[in-house]
Amino acid sequence: MTAPDSAWLAQTTQTLHAAGCLFAEEETALIAAEVDAARRDGIVARRAAGEPLELLIGWAEFRGLRIPVASGVFVPRLRSGALVDALAPLLRPADVVVELCCGAGAISAALAHEHPGLGLQLHLGDLDPAAIGCARRALAQVGVSPERAQVGDLFAAIPSALRGRVDAVVANAPYVPTAEIALMPSEAREHEAAAALDGGRDGLDLHRRILDEAPEWLVDDGLLLMETSRRQADADRDLFEAAGYTARVHRDAEVDGTIVVGRLRGSAAP
Repeated sequence: MTAPDSAWLAQTTQTLHAAGCLFAEEETALIAAEVDAARRDGIVARRAAGEPLELLIGWAEFRGLRIPVASGVFVPRLRSGALVDALAPLLRPADVVVELCCGAGAISAALAHEHPGLGLQLHLGDLDPAAIGCARRALAQVGVSPERAQVGDLFAAIPSALRGRVDAVVANAPYVPTAEIALMPSEAREHEAAAALDGGRDGLDLHRRILDEAPEWLVDDGLLLMETSRRQADADRDLFEAAGYTARVHRDAEVDGTIVVGRLRGSAAP
C-alpha cells in the first residue's frame, strides 16, 4: 500500500477537523494505513459527510481486538468493556456464557481472548443476520467456532439443550428510549440499525423481556449482566429485584460504563 504524502495528510486532517471530527489526526493516520490509495479520497469524503469511520474501514477497536463491522451493524463502544470486567471475575472454568443482542460479538470475543484458560462455552444471538456475520468473524479470530453465533430473537438463537444449564447471560440490549433516538449523534441514528438502539418507551423493554426469560435458561446460581445508563441504572436494578434477582450497579468511570449485575434470588449476592 502506497503511503500518502505529507500534503495529503495535512489536507485530510484539515478536512476532518472542519467536519467536526474530534480525533482528526488519528483518523487521518488510520485511513492512510488501512485504505488503498485509489479509495482514500472517497473514504475521507464519506467520513466528512458523517459516516462512522469504523464502518468505512470495516472494523472497530475493542480492548485490543479488531472487531469486524458492516453497514447497519451496531459499532461496539468502549464503555461496553465494563461488561467484560464485571463478568470475568465471577466466571468459573468451562462456564456456559450466553451473549444476547450480541451485535458484532465484541463482548464474547474479548472474554475468549482475555481469559482463554477458562475454556468458556460461549453462545451468541442477535436478530440481525449482518451482525451475526460480523460476530462469526470476530469469534474465528479468537479461536471460537463461528457456529456459536446464531440468528434469533433473544433465547431463540440459543440451542434448546442449554435450557437450565447457562451459568451467565450477558447483554448490551438496546436501552435508548424511543423518543430520544432523534437526539443521538447522527453517526449512530443514521448508520446503525434502529433495532440495535431503540429500547422502547422508557428504554427498558428488551431488559424486561430478558429478565423474564432468563430464569428458564440459567442454573440455580446463574448470573445476568446488562449494560444500562447512569440515568436508568436505579430503575434497571429495581426491575432486576422485582423479577427475582439480587442486583447491584457496577460503575466503570474510566470507560463511562454502567452495568447491572444480577443473580437469581436465593443464591449468593452477586
